[in-house]
Amino acid sequence: MEVLSGDLKKRNLVIILIDGLRWQEVFRGADTDLISNPAFTPDPHSLRSLFRGETKGERRKKLLPFFWNIISEQGLLFGDRDLNSKVNASNLYSVSYPGYNEIFTGTTDIFISGNKKVNNRNINVLEWLVRKRAFENNIAVFSSWNVFPYILNSKRSGLEIHTGPEENQDGNPAITIPAKNGIEYSEDTRHDIVTYTHAKEYIKKHHPRISVIAFGEADVVAHEKRYDLYLQQMHQADAMIGELWTIMQTMEGYRNNTNFLITTDHGRGNTEKNWHDHGIFVRGSSQTWLALIGPASSTLKMKNAQIYNKQFAAAIARLVGEEFPAQKDLRSLKQKMNAKRIQPRA
Repeated sequence: MEVLSGDLKKRNLVIILIDGLRWQEVFRGADTDLISNPAFTPDPHSLRSLFRGETKGERRKKLLPFFWNIISEQGLLFGDRDLNSKVNASNLYSVSYPGYNEIFTGTTDIFISGNKKVNNRNINVLEWLVRKRAFENNIAVFSSWNVFPYILNSKRSGLEIHTGPEENQDGNPAITIPAKNGIEYSEDTRHDIVTYTHAKEYIKKHHPRISVIAFGEADVVAHEKRYDLYLQQMHQADAMIGELWTIMQTMEGYRNNTNFLITTDHGRGNTEKNWHDHGIFVRGSSQTWLALIGPASSTLKMKNAQIYNKQFAAAIARLVGEEFPAQKDLRSLKQKMNAKRIQPRA
């Protein structure tokens, strides 16, 4: 995967991550068997009314209208295994921290195997970029899951990360996360609409060159085996992405000059019995997908049908006109940053 041309050094980038979203729903729409299974869908009639269709083309347009009315026409979608387009996570574990580490550092790390709040030892592409003058105070991260400051090592990197539920946009005390549809959210996750609203208002006010928005609710409700809520969270994420795209296309500096890169950290099980789960022993968990819309859509060259999530870090840098070194070439910088906690360049 290679970005070929364009005045990339002046381009903006929005990276959108939807935790644990299966390629099956992205490309096939709602699974008719899972919708009809009362163990996963307490009210099958309503879900069928909303998302059922005779063909997968009809179903996916109902579930993800922005993806399939706009991105499919103006951008690029990868990961439809029915068409032999494959995207995979390369890490062994197929859980979130290893997945996001792979996306942002371009490497897999055998010692990152779970989701513990441990500062990442690997240099990520955002902290490498933020040290350049063009990106100083120009990168902002918004996440529903409060492990992101550890994944991106905010103490070392100095990246601006707004996460929940520990803080709101102004850094004030925690927002209370109420139960939603009978599901109690953990202390580590806030609702995606809160994350999105903060990101949207920040972008309108501060105009960052690079924005990261990481949604987490789809994964939360999937683990609760609620396929109905899983579909609703997908549909909501699609609507928020579509709204943000429309807003940014009306803003000077962003209009026709902004790429959206949308993907997921891992897949899920590929059967009716294990769709809600993922991990090293769950078949299908490494299967991911990628969407891209913006000026780069016409300049992206595919060398083969297989893409890996570990390629995204280099792609992120290229989308803004930079070349991200391999981790082995970042060792001296990492040693200096770990020793001195060097802050973004002034």
